[in-house]
Amino acid sequence: MERPALSVLINNYNYARFVGRAIDSVLSQDAGNIEIIVVDDGSTDQSRSVLETYDSRVKVIFQENAGQAAAINTAVASSTGEILCFLDADDWWAPGKLSATAAAFRGNPQASLVYHRLRPTLVDGTPTSKPIPRTLCSGALSPLLTRSAGWWPFPMTSAVAVRRSAWDFAGSIPEQFRISADAWLVGIYPFLGDVIAMPDPLGFYRIHNNNWYRSTEDAATLRRRMTHWQHTVEATNQFLSAHALPARLHLADHYPYRIASAKLQGADARTRFKLAVEGLFFAGEPNLFRRTRDSLRSARGLSRLALDVGLSEAAK
Repeated sequence: MERPALSVLINNYNYARFVGRAIDSVLSQDAGNIEIIVVDDGSTDQSRSVLETYDSRVKVIFQENAGQAAAINTAVASSTGEILCFLDADDWWAPGKLSATAAAFRGNPQASLVYHRLRPTLVDGTPTSKPIPRTLCSGALSPLLTRSAGWWPFPMTSAVAVRRSAWDFAGSIPEQFRISADAWLVGIYPFLGDVIAMPDPLGFYRIHNNNWYRSTEDAATLRRRMTHWQHTVEATNQFLSAHALPARLHLADHYPYRIASAKLQGADARTRFKLAVEGLFFAGEPNLFRRTRDSLRSARGLSRLALDVGLSEAAK
């Protein structure tokens, strides 16, 4: 049998109400020569009964709960395609996503990662805001990531595809990334080849309470994010060192980490001014307008958010 050109890898955990739409959006693609692999990571809802309705059209693997990274690793190990396309079970794709992705890889043999924008939606699928990420980054991004401690306007998992040869070089996603496994994909693969950004929103990102990020911030959320960013920088440096790649990341260059730290510790006027100036030169946002806007917003919000965090802490 001909080897699939594209492997679609869906990770699912307790998304019985969503996973059918994700699979159907793949089955309706116009690209040929694809395989679909769903790894159910120990779901306790009705996921099994939903997945079993797809018969031979989809390869389904059930495993004990081990986290998103482990589910993706299992899916990749069971796949054979030259291009690996990732899809979270609560998201779905627009028609033409796979053919556009394949064409982008064919057009640049040096590309290790291809991505596109996603359109955020409410739980019911209603579009709710502009496609993300707003700023697109293409080409050799390793210098940018080196200056920003790995931060950039990165895509979410369901927008990412990587070349299998790059995956084979990088190895499996460390299982410490039980959630936000996309932090590994978007943090490592720009060091292995070019990145291609497609401007169209070729997928849909469902916003609901189980997502990693929240619309409101409290001390626990800030600490969780800071710990995640710290561990991601450490894991990236370990990878770069192990593969004799010269770049190294420094947490002091991670502007969102510094803002979160200031929110927790409190920031006087001088600190807010200093952070606003630093934000103007932060390499992680290449777009000058958005960089300026974000740095001013962050600095202005420090005193109010620090107060909110302090009140939250005092209420414990």
